[in-house]
Amino acid sequence: MPFCRSVLFGLFSVLLSFSTFAQTTPSTFLKLNARQSCWADSVFTNMAPDDRIAQLIMVAGYSNRRPAYEDSLITLVRTNKLGGVVMFQGGPVRQATLTNRLQANSPVPLLIAMDAEWGIAMRLDSTVRYPYQMTLGAMQGAGSDSLIYQMGANLAKQARRLGMHVNFAPSVDVNNNPNNPVINFRSFGEDKYAVARKALAYMRGMQDNQLLTSLKHFPGHGDTGTDSHYDLPLISKSRAQLDSLELYPFRELIKAGATGVMIAHLSIPSLDTTRNRPSTLSPAIVTNLLKNELGFRGLVFSDAMNMKGVTKFYPSGKADELGMEAGMDVLEFTEDVPSALAQVKQAIADGRISQASIDARCLKVLQAKAWAGLDQYKPVVLDNLVNDLNSVQDELLNRRLTEKSLTVLKNDQNIVPLQRLDTLRIASVAIESDKVTAFQQMAANYTKVDHFNLTSRTPDSTLAQIRDSLQNYNLILVDVHLNSIRPAVKYGLQSKTAGILSELVATGKAIVTVFGNVYALDKLTFPADTAQPGRTVEKARAIIMPYQLTNFTEELSAQLIFGAIGASGKLPVTVNQRFRLGDGITVQPIGRLKYTIPEEVGIDSRFLTQQVDSLVNVGLTQGAFPGCVVQMARNGKVIFRKAYGKHTYDASLGAEPRPVQLDDLYDMASVTKVSTSTPALMHLVDDKKFNLDGKMADYLPSFKKSNKADLRWRDVLTHQAGLKAFIPFWMDTKNPDGSWKPKTFKNERSARYPIEVTDSLFEFKSYPKTIFEQIRDSPLNAKKEYVYSDLSFILYPQIVKRLTGENFEDYLKTTFYKPLGATTLTFLPRRFYSLDRIVPTEYDSLFRKTLIWGRVHDEGAAMLNGLSGHAGLFGNANDLMKVYEMYRQKGSYAGQQYISAKTIAEFTRYQFPELGNRRGLGFDKPSFTYTGNAPRSATKASYGHSGYTGTFVWVEPDPAYNLTYIFLCNRVYPTRNNPKLGNLNTRTNIVEALYQATKRGL
Repeated sequence: MPFCRSVLFGLFSVLLSFSTFAQTTPSTFLKLNARQSCWADSVFTNMAPDDRIAQLIMVAGYSNRRPAYEDSLITLVRTNKLGGVVMFQGGPVRQATLTNRLQANSPVPLLIAMDAEWGIAMRLDSTVRYPYQMTLGAMQGAGSDSLIYQMGANLAKQARRLGMHVNFAPSVDVNNNPNNPVINFRSFGEDKYAVARKALAYMRGMQDNQLLTSLKHFPGHGDTGTDSHYDLPLISKSRAQLDSLELYPFRELIKAGATGVMIAHLSIPSLDTTRNRPSTLSPAIVTNLLKNELGFRGLVFSDAMNMKGVTKFYPSGKADELGMEAGMDVLEFTEDVPSALAQVKQAIADGRISQASIDARCLKVLQAKAWAGLDQYKPVVLDNLVNDLNSVQDELLNRRLTEKSLTVLKNDQNIVPLQRLDTLRIASVAIESDKVTAFQQMAANYTKVDHFNLTSRTPDSTLAQIRDSLQNYNLILVDVHLNSIRPAVKYGLQSKTAGILSELVATGKAIVTVFGNVYALDKLTFPADTAQPGRTVEKARAIIMPYQLTNFTEELSAQLIFGAIGASGKLPVTVNQRFRLGDGITVQPIGRLKYTIPEEVGIDSRFLTQQVDSLVNVGLTQGAFPGCVVQMARNGKVIFRKAYGKHTYDASLGAEPRPVQLDDLYDMASVTKVSTSTPALMHLVDDKKFNLDGKMADYLPSFKKSNKADLRWRDVLTHQAGLKAFIPFWMDTKNPDGSWKPKTFKNERSARYPIEVTDSLFEFKSYPKTIFEQIRDSPLNAKKEYVYSDLSFILYPQIVKRLTGENFEDYLKTTFYKPLGATTLTFLPRRFYSLDRIVPTEYDSLFRKTLIWGRVHDEGAAMLNGLSGHAGLFGNANDLMKVYEMYRQKGSYAGQQYISAKTIAEFTRYQFPELGNRRGLGFDKPSFTYTGNAPRSATKASYGHSGYTGTFVWVEPDPAYNLTYIFLCNRVYPTRNNPKLGNLNTRTNIVEALYQATKRGL
């Protein structure tokens, strides 16, 4: 082993990984291990003096340029034996390919660096973008700093995978100047303690995972009004002011073991009186203050040496030499490498820089390279690179960071979260977006929301039409999309946009969410003594600040408004007198469905998706159904929503089959029973209007003299009262020759035949009464045993009407669907929806002689005008899930108790297990030995129902699972004579996959 001169130098030891983030004792610089130290020493010993200078220079690299550029960059690095490359724009595979070429042509492995303050996506496409530091500055409370630490850790792993070794982050500038053009949103805020604490978490996350960091922009760039990219900013603060504010985070993080510090291009007379000398070139700042006074022993990086903040007064080459003379360890983005090297060599020859100091700095760089793993360099593996850089865990982290940062700045009468959805007529107005936004799409998951989109280019005539339309709503959700984060362009706010917003908030009906820089709030606030006192966002009923515009901020802001999540964020800066540092109203969630990814509830999304996709695709391939929608939730969080296949198999409807959409409406078939009749009865039980142990005749007076008068409702609801399975009512309307009997059907509508069964088939007005009489007069089964029957469910609408005075559908919508936000749940959907949103069912060749599309599939329900308690309900999967999530939450949803927990428990328990009857009251439950009616892993507490058209619902309330599952399909298209769905057991196998995924965990 070669002699380790580095042991004698003892000038620099790079920070070793901490054992845990929770470590509270100050970190110290520790020596490298023997292998790393000796590698650095060996490389140093064999390096010529001129080459040691080159190790202190990093040039810029771009992976989105032509091959000729890459060749010239490689030649530059190889010829001059440079120490590193700082990467800018490009893509991950292109950058990794370029990095491998650069490393292969460098005699000493290169340090690869990047400005990746909010993730590698700051520079490269197809990579993870984390929130800005200002957004993270809003995070408060337990777990906030741990999340930031995790962000640093994840970013470090991505960087290492990409072949990077240095991240020029975090920014520890205290941004106390709202008009700062260069730091601004890149700062954690204006509270120096919060800045230091959050930056420390970020730094440790990176360094604990073998990524070198660089605190910036020393000695503090937060109180400037000039962008150092274009000029030299002047900071006029006294030394005492700098000590008390700007230097505080640097001091704290240096004590904690920072591996790097970046020097900014700033003119600070209180630290260096030389006129127009940037701090980058100042021995008083770099050596005296940073190294000697603050005791920093890590790598000192310059800010980019091509910036006007340095080149305005010092030409390239000379600036590099003066930076090295000032004490810089690494010069970043040197523009003229030959000139820089020549001038540094001349400075050494002239005695302005000692060779010993160059040697010490070179060894420091080599030790950093060893610590970063370059003593055992391996090329970047290109296979699966993009996938590896985009872990689902990063999406989960992004969601958590965003959710924790959301800040509510106003909340009149606690309007957020929204309550009583049945009282609200909601419009969503997206400003500066000409397409439906992610915010609007998410809002529509909760209830009916009508969307309007406006931009500064919207014609006045269109604005006038929208203005008139908005008068029909009592709540307006306004999402302001600002397309810039820069103060120089007013954060993307247009004067017309501000005017539109002012008009909307002046209605007193607006909840405003500003997707953009927090300082934009100042452009939306006009003091009362101005000429435009009415133009102020303060008039909004609620104001939500997500700090930036991303899919995560849009989706989660909508979820906040509807109460799926809460808010705890606080303003990290003072915007103006109205919006000040620390402002923020805590909002608690109220239990509406949250939309997230499986990992949030401990499920591997890849495993779950593979399982479900495989099962569905088998069904599609074998023709078990033309298409379907699958929706799953755990712990009240929707973790899987996917539409598969098409409405039909072919173009038989005159056009190419329509792909299934998540919001398509399906015929629920017998799922209607537990979505209409059963909840209605539960509610009536709570109101003490219905007695489960009462008799049929108690609630159906016409049954008093029938053979059903004394049947007990508990037996009826568990299908063991002796009722026939069904009655083919339509067959009794036919003569032997196939013609219709009198007072049954006609082919044209009239006053006597008003009930529309198809476009050309109309039923006699009083025939539904005949159906009820047929049920009343039907024989009972010879033996009282379990026989699944539709008949009683046909009668429940009459009971509801008799006990409440309301029509069945009105009762259901008023009592359940509208308050739940389940607005697509309806009978007779053709009244409200176009056919392209309704999935067709069967071609009925016997009774109706037509395709059943937008009308109930069940013949009996069709003869009851499409409205019955056993069939006829339509809706989409998301709205149906709200009903079953309410059940899972023991009758409560979004703070409203719809059904008592006691009644839910009674209806969903086994009623007669001793008789071998698996049924609850209305609900199906797992068989006592597996038959396929329920998933294999279902517990005895679970319940649900299946539907003849291919629908299925299941609730698993056991705390180990807490699952809600919806499956909708039209397996009867084009004919009911298709048993493949049942033979494959697709529906329960899919939910079994959810059970297995839950057991398996992450």
